[in-house]
Amino acid sequence: MMLLQSVTLLLLIFITCWFFPTIHGKFHSHTNEKQWLPISSFSSPPSPAPEAVSQSDNRPFVFNVKSFGAVGDGVSDDTEAFKLAWDAACHAEESGTLLVPNGHIFMIQSTIFHGPCNSNLTFKVGGTILPPDGPDSWPWNSNRRQWLVFYRMNGMLMQGSGVIDGRGEKWWSLPCKPHKGNNRTTQLGSCDSPVAIRFFESSNLRVKGLKIKNSPKFHFRFDYCQNVHVENLIIKAPALSPNTDGIHIENTNNVSIYNSVISNGDDCVSIGTGSFNVDIRNITCGPSHGISIGSLGINNSRACVWNITVSDSVIKHSDNGVRIKTWQGGRGAVSKSNAVSVSNVSYSNVTGTYDVRSPPMSFACSDSVPCTNLTLSQVKLLPAKRNKILLTPFCWNAYGAVGTITTPSLSCLLDGNPLLTLPQNDVWC
Repeated sequence: MMLLQSVTLLLLIFITCWFFPTIHGKFHSHTNEKQWLPISSFSSPPSPAPEAVSQSDNRPFVFNVKSFGAVGDGVSDDTEAFKLAWDAACHAEESGTLLVPNGHIFMIQSTIFHGPCNSNLTFKVGGTILPPDGPDSWPWNSNRRQWLVFYRMNGMLMQGSGVIDGRGEKWWSLPCKPHKGNNRTTQLGSCDSPVAIRFFESSNLRVKGLKIKNSPKFHFRFDYCQNVHVENLIIKAPALSPNTDGIHIENTNNVSIYNSVISNGDDCVSIGTGSFNVDIRNITCGPSHGISIGSLGINNSRACVWNITVSDSVIKHSDNGVRIKTWQGGRGAVSKSNAVSVSNVSYSNVTGTYDVRSPPMSFACSDSVPCTNLTLSQVKLLPAKRNKILLTPFCWNAYGAVGTITTPSLSCLLDGNPLLTLPQNDVWC
């Protein structure tokens, strides 16, 4: 288990393969899939549209999906009712609430909820929302890479005490999934699996209090968003469910993720390229693969991530603690070589345990572009099993300093900053 009181990552990225601490981890990429951009239009407004229900003149209008024809028996297709309720709430002149009432189970298919809306909108989940049950039930003409998409929203609040159940079990069992083949090899066949909830090109978002479980792939994904606040979430999936990241962030900035519990089969939080100003605080993570930046630089691409902070968090029963994952060959010319650089990374007040099958700290950097300005203080990592000797940390082409004595002792960092001698245009994002 790892307790993180303050981990600040200020990153400029152009190669390396750096994890901390590393425990029989595996690499996987979050960026090697095609981007499916939402292309749709509003549903035609209901004719006549049901009247919004307001408890008082000064309270937001409430658009209950049951009033728009939703059955809520867990079997009937309630997609059209959700679209109609959304369109009515989105076009309302005053801030409205789309209500998914408790005591009901609603099955809806892959859907894009379009903005922008006339005013701030609340999507309140009181009951349970389900997708079709597995690949064989997924309509052939529906997008198999995303389920619920919120597109071009501004000022939206998604909250509630209900449950969003991704019904991922049959997706995880596809023969193409890594855990199904011999020695974690994959087999031929379509492997597309839907992200449960995706926000795309949206801003000033709040997501609070939801319970979401068993997504076929990522539970939440934020693409090209800004000013995102996530708080008090419970995200759960089995430890062996493949690629079920709790929250994935890509090309998104000014993000706060607070006071949440995440356990799944992949990263609790994963941060992709183009993301900056991300604050992760008071997260209980695990079982999982920890909290990760990357993978970055796939297919010789340019990858930039900076100002990432993880603090006051607990990572337990996880393959890794906090790590940065990159691909060799990421774009960025430095002395005629392509690489991804990692610099300005600080760890302080970190305590925990590690599996003795891997080094407790591993700074494995590129031959061509080193890791620079790594700093550590008040770091204490002990073997998970008692009576085991302390292993030695591993460093390769890593430059930095230790502010206080670490456990185990870290003496393999190199002094200085070799990037000062390189052209800045080749080093900085």
